[in-house]
Formats: sequence, C-alpha cells, structure tokens
Amino acid sequence: MKNLKRFTAIAVAIASASFNLYAKDEPVVCASLLTQSHPFYIALGNGLKEGAKLQHINLKVSVANQDLAKQINDIEDCITKNVDAIVISPVDSKGIRGPLKKAERANIPVITVDIGAENSKIVSHIATDNYGGGVVAGKLAVKQLGGKGQVVMLSYPGISSVEARLQGFRDAVADTDIKIVAVQPGKTREESMTSTINMLQANPDTDLIFAFGDDMMIGAGLAVTKQKSKAVVIGFDGMPEGIKAVEENDHIIGVVKQDADAMGKTAMKVVADYLNGKEVKSEYPIVPVLYTGK
Repeated sequence: MKNLKRFTAIAVAIASASFNLYAKDEPVVCASLLTQSHPFYIALGNGLKEGAKLQHINLKVSVANQDLAKQINDIEDCITKNVDAIVISPVDSKGIRGPLKKAERANIPVITVDIGAENSKIVSHIATDNYGGGVVAGKLAVKQLGGKGQVVMLSYPGISSVEARLQGFRDAVADTDIKIVAVQPGKTREESMTSTINMLQANPDTDLIFAFGDDMMIGAGLAVTKQKSKAVVIGFDGMPEGIKAVEENDHIIGVVKQDADAMGKTAMKVVADYLNGKEVKSEYPIVPVLYTGK
C-alpha cells in the first residue's frame, strides 16, 4: 500500500512538471485596449487574438473603456501576475507612465499598439504611420480646395497618434493658403457632431473638416447636414462603417484607411520574436492608404 501511494505521488509530480513545462512553452501576454466601442479597436482586438493563436500565445485581453484609472489597474494586475509581456494601446500617452515604469522594474517587456507611450521604456511600437496618414489627408484637402480655404479639425487631446495625424495634416497644407481656423475635441460620434456644429457656427465659411477617426468623421458629416454647410469632411480609420459613409454621404470625400488586423497580428509576431530572443525593430509602421470611393 505504501508503494502504491509512493508511485501515485511520483506520477502526480511528473504530471505537474509536464504541465508546468507546457505552460512555459505558451507565454502569457496581457493586452490592454483603449476601447471596444470603436470598429477600429474591435478589428485590432480580433487581429491580436488571431495573431496570438498563430504564435501560440496565451493572450489575456482587457478593455479600458477610455478610462485611465481602469487601464492602470488592469496593467498593475498583469504585473502582479508576472506575465511574460504587455501589449497596450494607452488611454493617455503620458498618464500611463507610472504602471509602465513598474513593468520595467519587473522586467516585463512592453509593446505599444496604435498609440504610443511617452517617457516609457518600450520594446517596440506597432502603428499606422499616423503622421504620413495625416499628410495624405492634407494633400487631399489641398486638391479639393485648390490650395485655398478654411479648415476646422477634431482632436483627442493626450493621444499621440491623433496628434501625429493632425500635425501631418498641418504640415501638408503649410505652404498653401489653407487656414486652420478651429480645433475642438471629439472623442465620440456625438461629441464630434456637437463640436463640429459649434465650429461651423463660429466659422460659417468653413470649407473642410478633418476628423481623426471614423466615428468623428460620421459625426462631422451629420453636423454638416444639420447646419446645411458647404463644408466637406475627410476622415481617418476606414473601417467598414467608415467606408460605407464615404460611399453614401456626399459631404464625406475620403478616409485614410488603416489595417487594424495587420497591426494586431504584427504585434503578436513581435512579442513572440522578442520572447524567443530574436532581434526586433523599435517601430513597425503600417502604411495607410487613401480611400475616396468616388
């Protein structure tokens, strides 16, 4: 009987060791997304999950719902669990510095996707070439307006990717007679519509609106209709609803199209390569394209 108990104990130990070895073969990675209420981030989340399957990564996804405090709690929970890596789209590029510093002290590599993190140690950043996409949008504005006119823009303060888009647009029109007369925040479709109405009322001669995302573009399009404005809209993201808006709304003349699925899969490939000791680049820009549909 004693021998049987001893054999059972040995068998359990071997099974446990085998399980632990298997667990180590499949690294655990935390991903914290800005939101899942936006089509782009739904596509990004799906790309991350599909990429995790391809790279044999155990992916744990949390959604911050644009709440910095929640994202900080989620990341600190991942650090406590000593995950193998963290992938994050920050709610606030500066505000996320504290927990990312804790990750650095815990030797947990961090990869940013879509939105960068300022003053933090990051292994790699995977994102659309947001500045280049802004330039593409600006060139379309120059062509549409013949190099002269008034533009208003929708922004999301604190988000580096949005700031890069707006800066690219500004630089593309800098040597023309196009003037940017107003910039207001628009974090949601509803807020974008309200902000656009406000800007159009204050600047009735507005010729064009640059919106940093699909929802913002659609909100701006609704505002143009409500105000019976002559202005046209250029957007950014190009998810299915955004593409449909370009095709169906005469006020919306184009959208800079991102590839969120490729972004997510690339992020998981970078994580896998880094954890396997392979060299990875500090940045992986995903090139956007212009879609006009007309």
